[in-house]
Amino acid sequence: MKEIVVATRNAGKVAEIAAALADLPVNLRSLRDFGAIPDAVEDGDTFAANAVLKAKHYARYTGMACLADDSGLEVDALGGAPGVFSARYAGEGAGDAANNAKLLCELAGVPIQRRSARFRCVLAFLDEDGTLLVTEGACEGIILEQPRGTGGFGYDPLLYLPELGKTVAELTITEKNAVSHRGKALRQMAAMLAERQR
Repeated sequence: MKEIVVATRNAGKVAEIAAALADLPVNLRSLRDFGAIPDAVEDGDTFAANAVLKAKHYARYTGMACLADDSGLEVDALGGAPGVFSARYAGEGAGDAANNAKLLCELAGVPIQRRSARFRCVLAFLDEDGTLLVTEGACEGIILEQPRGTGGFGYDPLLYLPELGKTVAELTITEKNAVSHRGKALRQMAAMLAERQR
């Protein structure tokens, strides 16, 4: 049974990753299991750079193989913003409501046909032997002019998925896992990890 530390203290995220890797002989731990580890400084300019630096940082502190992710929203009309700044778009410590309000303000007057956007997730796995695996997933949609739905978090109420006729915040957990950026990246990572086990 391979031990892997997931670079998060979020129990929900660990559970989501555990479900995706359920068919593999792995035991997942979270950062909560390791006491006081300093947070990684996420100063990369891409999701991939941040995911890799987090994997390296926490692998070094725990001495274990590490799976890390970085994700956020890219809006084409804003040149890809908020991007790596998605969680702190309205400033350090800003919550979802403030971030969503800033996004809607930035897009005021932009017609719906120019509001294409996507959630993007990059996963980085660093094994004890130094092997680095990186996968990526995206969930394409359109930013609405006002939020819809009460599920999910972050920008979920604003990203409308035309093929489903719902925002991400209106999806069931099963629907979200099937189309989400993290779900797609996790399925690729599960396949790559399974290949390494052979």
